[in-house]
Amino acid sequence: MKAGFLHELRDGVTPRAGGLVLAVLALQLGFVASYIGAFHEPTPHRIPVAVTAPAPALSGLVTQLNELPGVPLDARAVPTEESARRMIDRREVYGAFVVSADDATDRLIIASGAGASVGQALVQIFTPIEDQQERAFTTEDTKPALLGDARGLCGFYLALGWMVGGYLVAVALGASKGARPANPHRAAIRLGALLLYSVLSGLGGALIAGSLFGAVGDHLAQLWWFGALLVFAAGSFAMALQAAFGFVGTGLAVLLFVVLGNPSAGGAYPAPLLPPFWRAIGPWLPPGLGTDAIRGIVYFDGVGVGRSALVLGGYALVGVAATLVVARIAQPQRVVIPPSRSLVPVAR
Repeated sequence: MKAGFLHELRDGVTPRAGGLVLAVLALQLGFVASYIGAFHEPTPHRIPVAVTAPAPALSGLVTQLNELPGVPLDARAVPTEESARRMIDRREVYGAFVVSADDATDRLIIASGAGASVGQALVQIFTPIEDQQERAFTTEDTKPALLGDARGLCGFYLALGWMVGGYLVAVALGASKGARPANPHRAAIRLGALLLYSVLSGLGGALIAGSLFGAVGDHLAQLWWFGALLVFAAGSFAMALQAAFGFVGTGLAVLLFVVLGNPSAGGAYPAPLLPPFWRAIGPWLPPGLGTDAIRGIVYFDGVGVGRSALVLGGYALVGVAATLVVARIAQPQRVVIPPSRSLVPVAR
């Protein structure tokens, strides 16, 4: 029995299986490290904020704010409150600080729709500054989160759902007939199925978030087309990774979209509160692109959506092209055997 067990052990646990288990372990530990690394200590870093004050004090105030320990602010002088509000609307800054020329009460203008945690961070930063000057400030939320989007997180979860659906349907299509399409025709069929799924997924997600829960307002058409793009971009890119690397490609998709993409997406903590690594990669990965665009659609009249759509279009283009090319290279080549000469002697 002992020999039989050892035989089964050697036969069942192949080097390939062991390598895959180790790869999964590395992916799991990377997941833990990425999420905890991104969220364990959110720290403000150069939060863009517009500042307006009476002319004699404006320059000195901006310099003071930009020289705070840890550099939590990127203060930008503006001539009027109206200019500051326009910068918020264009998503150039996360808030504005308006110093009163008439009394000792100033105003902090925030935009919760861009990320509630950034507004909270601005309040915490300006409170001790005002206390030192024996002044006070009131807070105005110019882009308050919708009633169905209490902390401004629904856009992130909607983007996450679309992105996960995209790469999971790629995995499902690969599981049915192998990760690598047998030929370009099969690859085109898979991409066509993914396109149809993306259209339905974009519509379903927009209806659930908007009509069912009221979390994204009345933006069905815009969210539909953007959701379809996000699903197709994530799915086609994951399909290309699977076609090129087989089962390992699925792990690479999870690494890119989930392990790295989700914590850097700016959901609970937008970019100015994340560590440098996650702050740098977030704007280039599908979860961050989706979160930013959905917030732009819902709260900022579409500002920033064009850039996200352009980058996601690049993911989709690379995914489609790579899938077709790999399928073309991998397809079995037909061997044409020339007709052989007859071996039967011909009577003369």
